[in-house]
Amino acid sequence: MSKTIRMTTAQSLVKFLDNQYVSVDGVETKFVEGVFTIFGHGIAVGLGEALDTDPGQLKVLQGRNEQGMCHAAIAFSKQNNRKKIIPCASSVGPGAANMVTACATATVNNIPLLVFPADTFASRQPDPVLQQLEQSSSLATTTNDAFKPVCKYWDRITRPEMIMSAMINAMRVLTDPAETGACCIALCQDVEGESYDFPDYFFKKRVHRITRPLAVEEELDEIADILAEAKKPLVIVGGGVRYSDAGETVEKFCEEFKIPFGETQGGKSACKSSHPYCLGGIGVTGTYASNVIAKDADVVIAIGTRLSDFTTSSKWLYQKEDVRFITINNSRFHAYKMDAVKAVGDAKVTVSALAEKLKERQYVSQYKNEIVDVKRKWDEEMVRLGSIEYTGDDFEPNIKARDPRTIPEFVRLTNGKITQTAALAAIRRVIDEDAIIITAGGSLPSCMQRMWTTDKRGGYHAEYGYSCMGYEVAATLGVKFAEPESEVYCVVGDSSFQMLHSEIMTIMQERQKVNILIFDNCGFGCINNLEMNHGIGSLATEFRYTDGKKPSGDLMTVDYAKIGEGYGLKSYTCRTIKALEDAKTQERACLFDLKVIPKTMSDGYESWWNVGIATTSENNSVREAWERVMEGRNEARKY
Repeated sequence: MSKTIRMTTAQSLVKFLDNQYVSVDGVETKFVEGVFTIFGHGIAVGLGEALDTDPGQLKVLQGRNEQGMCHAAIAFSKQNNRKKIIPCASSVGPGAANMVTACATATVNNIPLLVFPADTFASRQPDPVLQQLEQSSSLATTTNDAFKPVCKYWDRITRPEMIMSAMINAMRVLTDPAETGACCIALCQDVEGESYDFPDYFFKKRVHRITRPLAVEEELDEIADILAEAKKPLVIVGGGVRYSDAGETVEKFCEEFKIPFGETQGGKSACKSSHPYCLGGIGVTGTYASNVIAKDADVVIAIGTRLSDFTTSSKWLYQKEDVRFITINNSRFHAYKMDAVKAVGDAKVTVSALAEKLKERQYVSQYKNEIVDVKRKWDEEMVRLGSIEYTGDDFEPNIKARDPRTIPEFVRLTNGKITQTAALAAIRRVIDEDAIIITAGGSLPSCMQRMWTTDKRGGYHAEYGYSCMGYEVAATLGVKFAEPESEVYCVVGDSSFQMLHSEIMTIMQERQKVNILIFDNCGFGCINNLEMNHGIGSLATEFRYTDGKKPSGDLMTVDYAKIGEGYGLKSYTCRTIKALEDAKTQERACLFDLKVIPKTMSDGYESWWNVGIATTSENNSVREAWERVMEGRNEARKY
């Protein structure tokens, strides 16, 4: 008979979490760093008691917004290449519901996130308990059922002994590179405090081995045969290259066979920007260099990417007749996309094995000067983007579709004369070469994927799979936890900052030196462009006072530096970029309020994006836009 330990469900959960490890390439790492929590009545005296009495080696971190603390946990795991996690716990009801968006963000990006929302009472004795959502069709339905479609594993603990099988299965998913994402373990409030005689072997040290499965020989031979016939192949570097630590392997592969590569948002900084075969971002937010080469590629080798619409330009970008697709992915689901010939396996070992096959075939691509030529043209465009200056009333921004009032009004109200592309170029020049930059939804990731360069592996940290605005500020905390010796910067639009910046308080509480750069252009600039480029007016995307029917009055301005000062950050109002030098000397978190002229972001380069648009409209400009969309749909692959 095994020994047993009598403890509560919550106590057993904490003890279990403290004994989980992962092993990658023989290197063992403690998997669970701590627990992020916002205590409400659903967990304060259950899980809260366990964390207060004996947290073991787990840190207890105090969040301010449940979605925000989950974003910090996602960023922490991502920056650790999925080898560490910080679980997040919330109360029942609204606290739990706030984590749903973050769980979707984690699952879309294949990042492990473990959440413990409190649930209603298993006994149902006090029903309806405070914050309980009731459905007359089923008393078993609670807020936590909303997690099911956005999580890779879901369970509800209605008896103490259920925690054992639930947690082992959660660890199975969290440590599986092909299946990882969000895992939800809903904790019934009364059960958290109920006791059980747990077997001691439940608490033994567990080492979850993250292995490198190699694609089978038949798949390797098939893709090698296709590549051996390719004249102008192109590699797409996806997030799977980053998480597999395969950046150097892919670089050597491309050098050996003279194959250029473009990067997805998730894959950017897996390889060095300075690599001679690096073309930069690819797709809707890609560079001229990547997208021109992509149009003429006869074989596309997609490594570790989900092949989203932004990566493929809504399946329009790869236009050469009879172009073939090869996928290398540890997920069979993703490997099947685009009618690809697949090799299911870890990026690092599979690319290495494919290289051996190509060497046997004495393969080299047939590019001549094309790669050098497009890179030179893009370098010239980078210089132009980085040198755009406001010239006064005659100023013409990159984006032509605009409300003619906006720029003059913005300059008059803010005295801001910085252009977005020039600001990014200046930031890259001034901050440390090995600094980490963070971005998420909006126009900034578009400019960043095109313009940002770094040779630090993992130096570019973007959330663009779910394009979740509000990710950036919290992410700076998670990234700083992961790499405390690095300078960490986030670039965040004013609209995204307004959505969610609550974890600034946690940043200050944890005494973390991070840098928050707010690009204030008085609106949702990216979506304003989308509207106006498709024939629609500037509707509810600029920050304007309402006329009683819609926001169409004067621009509204915000002093973001004062917000930062209120939290205790060192804050700067920036009309130039000189403040960045001073911030390097600071020991506390810094906030930069950059007054950036609207419509000065970069535009698209040889790409197209399929959007839903009115097929019938009284507006002639909408009808013209619809015709352009239909042209793109006719040229794009159907699946």
